[in-house]
Amino acid sequence: MRFEVETTIPTAHGTFRVRAYTDLEHGSEHLALIAGDLRGALPPLVRLHSECLTGEALGSLKCECGPQLQAAMDAVAVSGGVVLYLRGHEGRGIGLVNKLRAYRLQEDGFDTLDANLQLGLPADAREYDGAVAMLRDLGIESVRLLTNNPLKAQALIDHGITVAERVPLEVGVNSVNRDYLRTKAERMGHLLHVDEQDASGHDQ
Repeated sequence: MRFEVETTIPTAHGTFRVRAYTDLEHGSEHLALIAGDLRGALPPLVRLHSECLTGEALGSLKCECGPQLQAAMDAVAVSGGVVLYLRGHEGRGIGLVNKLRAYRLQEDGFDTLDANLQLGLPADAREYDGAVAMLRDLGIESVRLLTNNPLKAQALIDHGITVAERVPLEVGVNSVNRDYLRTKAERMGHLLHVDEQDASGHDQ
């Protein structure tokens, strides 16, 4: 992982120091969006956020990625911490075109996991070596991890990063993606409470 440049970007969520990195092994370019002091009394709040063009740029309702990114930036801007924006993770690492192929299979009744498997692809192809390298470059060895996915926490732990706390990020539930989120909870181990929220994402 090679650090490239640091600059400041004002956003609707607050002003962030943004550090850009190049993953020399995979050729991907990643960002660290930093707010506040990373060396406070508590471990910094950290979000490992996978790029999602459809959810973030197009506003797709099939996933919760856009609302998750917005909520993560809001939370980090308030409490201090880092959002690691991980490119090359589209579709849980299978790429944009294959993600759309999986969407097409979902129209035929496959769930999000079985659609990937039907294409001969893993349910989740992401790896987090790059995220660990970025955290270490920032001097972070312990985090409060903003995630519903226990595999992200385990990936950091396996690389020697302490996960002091898992902070839930349950946003973006709607009538279109409810079954998708239920599959993540029931078949992929995500820590979600889909059936406890109404279609607008509010607690019942």
